[in-house]
Amino acid sequence: MLKVLIVDDHDVVSQGISLVLQDVKNVEVVGVVHSGEEAIATSRATTPDIVLMDVHMPGIGGLGATKEIKRILPKTKVIALTALDDNLYPVKLLEAGASGYVTKGTNSSELLDAISMVAKGEHYISKDIAQRMALSKFSIDEQGSPLGELSDRELQVAQMIVDCKKSSEIAEHLNVSPKTVSTYKTRIFTKLNIDSDVELIHLAVRYSVLGMG
Repeated sequence: MLKVLIVDDHDVVSQGISLVLQDVKNVEVVGVVHSGEEAIATSRATTPDIVLMDVHMPGIGGLGATKEIKRILPKTKVIALTALDDNLYPVKLLEAGASGYVTKGTNSSELLDAISMVAKGEHYISKDIAQRMALSKFSIDEQGSPLGELSDRELQVAQMIVDCKKSSEIAEHLNVSPKTVSTYKTRIFTKLNIDSDVELIHLAVRYSVLGMG
């Protein structure tokens, strides 16, 4: 029996995936949780074979949770799920130990294919994401994108700035204080040698490495 943990902060998405998997032979959903912190705790308790991990969540997010789960449970496989078409996150998730990367818009057949391949020890990346990653790598190699220098959390904050989120919204989403968000913004601006949110958005558009919206 293949044990699967579903991690997503949107009930509609997580319950939808659960419904898809509940009738699949040899698959058992061992939990449905809504944050990276819950994912880590539940993984410790249930030792899932596969974690379907939402990328963008409050707190440490999918990236931080993936790193921790792979540290404590190296045999557990992680498949990242995202609604965004950004280009840096697939690379960072794979570097963190994820074995797969698919968009939430994928059909149930592809999701099951991804689970099957990852369970066998293979990697699975949706074709559209793989193509985008290749194009992004070419763009970064040729143009020297500075966004690749951001830390995981800085990239998470930068993404929300590009999505036009206010500092108060970012703070609430990440479960940190507005002062902490301000500190992250200062670090981001310093690393990228910019002075405003507008300049950050221009950089994101120029290098096509952060999803918009």
